[in-house]
Amino acid sequence: MARYTGPKTKISRKFGELVTGNGKWLTKNSNPPGQHGASKKRKTLSEYGIQLKEKQKAKYTYGVLERQFRKTFEEAARKKGVTGENLIKLLEARLDNTVYRLGIAPSRQAARQMVSHKHITVNGEVVNVPSFSCKPGDSIGLKNKSAANATITSNIRGKNPKFSWIDWNEGELKGTFIAYPERESVPENIKEQLIVELYSK
Repeated sequence: MARYTGPKTKISRKFGELVTGNGKWLTKNSNPPGQHGASKKRKTLSEYGIQLKEKQKAKYTYGVLERQFRKTFEEAARKKGVTGENLIKLLEARLDNTVYRLGIAPSRQAARQMVSHKHITVNGEVVNVPSFSCKPGDSIGLKNKSAANATITSNIRGKNPKFSWIDWNEGELKGTFIAYPERESVPENIKEQLIVELYSK
């Protein structure tokens, strides 16, 4: 299963904001990674460099590598509507991201692991594919055996009330993917139009 396994704080330092990991070193060492720090770095990025950096940020944020990201973009381009917004909607609809948004797991990486280890069900059936695309109306929850595991349930914090496109039932430990989110509802700092321009070259 392809995923990024390198240093997480280094990625956050590269972009100057919390992308992966806990970001605890961002305030102590805000310089981008590299032997000589920011003073030896190129002062301004080219147009291509800016677009590429935005794509890399989106890939690291959602834990997707290049081949899968491109396939997601191509699917977004085929759909009606604005391609960039469609891309964000499809990334948000990934099962691992939905598990994270529901508050079942503390991070996207942890959510991906829960899905891969067969702890998560969709409409009552176990799904172990993190890239599974949730559809409006899908019910996401814990497998019965997993719901009885105190180690797993102790990490559940419930969804953030800002996320109106999903619903969480604390009593049943189940959530519902209500609809694809509108772009303004997604808090990630990603300029998706730059990604569209990059792939349009």
